[in-house]
Amino acid sequence: MMQHHLFQVKYKLWLEKDGTVLGDGLIKLLSRVAWFGSISQAARDMGMSYRNAWGKIKLAEKRCGVNLVLTQVGGEMGGGAKLTPEAVELVARFYKLQKEVDESVQNSFNEIFQGWTSP
Repeated sequence: MMQHHLFQVKYKLWLEKDGTVLGDGLIKLLSRVAWFGSISQAARDMGMSYRNAWGKIKLAEKRCGVNLVLTQVGGEMGGGAKLTPEAVELVARFYKLQKEVDESVQNSFNEIFQGWTSP
């Protein structure tokens, strides 16, 4: 007897302007920078090199024309990084949009596929 499995709906969400793409990866990186107060810790948490993380941030800043991360070197408390107000706003709005799109997509999927089992 064959077992029927229901499908799950999946999608990708990103913002685009004049060929510049801001997606989930950059938003997750920025969120981790805010959480850890460190680009190197954020990068490590995502399994990427500091150089790769810093490159993604600098490229996004260049393409958007706005600073996203402020860094502080050394000092008594050591160095660190924090998001600019623009980056905080970008992250918050992206996650709000993602939550609303998630709910809408899931509701549509449930309505359209209700009672159907995949072959």
